Amino acid sequence: MRQSSARNLALAALQRWRKQKNRADAIISKFLAETTLSAADRAFALELFYGVLRNLSVLDFWIARLRNSRFEVLLGDIVRLGLYQLFFLGIPEHAALNETVELAPKRGRSLVNAILRSAVRQRNELSSAVADQPLSVRQSHPQFLIARWEKNFGSQATEALCQWNNRPPPLYARINELKIEREKFFRLYPDAQPFGGGENFVEFTTFPTDALGQGHCYIQDPSTAIACRLLDPQPGEKILDACAAPGGKTSYIAELMENRGALVACDRDPERLATLDQNVAQLGTAIVRTFQVDWSRRIIPKQIAALAPFDRLLVDAPCSNTGVMRRRVDVRWRLRPADFASLQKQQLEILCSLYGLLRPGGVLVYSTCSLEPEENEQVAQQLRHELPALRETARESSFPFRDRIDGAFAARLIRASWP
Repeated sequence: MRQSSARNLALAALQRWRKQKNRADAIISKFLAETTLSAADRAFALELFYGVLRNLSVLDFWIARLRNSRFEVLLGDIVRLGLYQLFFLGIPEHAALNETVELAPKRGRSLVNAILRSAVRQRNELSSAVADQPLSVRQSHPQFLIARWEKNFGSQATEALCQWNNRPPPLYARINELKIEREKFFRLYPDAQPFGGGENFVEFTTFPTDALGQGHCYIQDPSTAIACRLLDPQPGEKILDACAAPGGKTSYIAELMENRGALVACDRDPERLATLDQNVAQLGTAIVRTFQVDWSRRIIPKQIAALAPFDRLLVDAPCSNTGVMRRRVDVRWRLRPADFASLQKQQLEILCSLYGLLRPGGVLVYSTCSLEPEENEQVAQQLRHELPALRETARESSFPFRDRIDGAFAARLIRASWP
């Protein structure tokens, strides 16, 4: 669908997000792929779309102060776009007002114009008013998440986490040593800055189009290395990456295996699996075989059973994504309090289904990009209870407010030699 301006595209994406269950990143990626807008306008559309989603509570608080009665959803999103430009981006008033009002159907333009002009006049009062609101309003997070994080991490860490979630993420990438040596990478791409921690991760200030096109790197947060590090894959082994798409960890495992051995990568979503195939091919992996599998059905496909037993299993399970809200900006609005218990049940079902594929003495790594104990420590504990042959030997996690990278959890378990 072609859009005539960045603001028009952002509005269309917001409307699609409200009507569909698709993730925000999938929606905006599709719009951007179909547009003929310039690179600058595409970036502006992305900023508007994600900015409104990150700050919904603040924007709605201001709208409630500016208008007593409710109005239709389309006009509401147009006003939100206008307020975001005025209060967060500092767009000149004439541009923010005129261009935003033009988005509205003729019958609603006078109303949108009146609300935005009133916001300009009351700028100081509105800013002061929101500063006195609870954290859930000031940082636009659901109150139930605020409450659980304050209980688990404390008030200071919770506020830091919310602030982290509301900032655009850094652009991290992993050097792909299957195709290029580290020293040569830095010679070819001098704008890449090494990321601390000893892994082959770098930070870019501009999108590394050339490096990606050559398969010299892969866009990936350093937190993803935790699970791969605990898995400790070795050349020549047989390894199963059970929930692999879009392939970041899969390709890193292949690199650590020096492209020797057998690496089976599975996912339940055919589109995401197709993306995985493209990614691992681009990165030069030669040992990956992919299969579409829904492990929650507790049925092991014959092709995979024939390859068992595996030396190592990585189960990067479906989770709440609370550790990556900075990147998946609408997660906070899709989660419900009951989701953590249902996700825990699903995670345990997947783990128990896969257990029989691991050889005695083999390694199982369970990982998530969640911050929640129900999905992390409690799953590892319950798994050891249900499968006594598993012994936990290591556990590692990252927290955005502590480590300045995405949140992640991983536990390494060894299957005993006895059944």
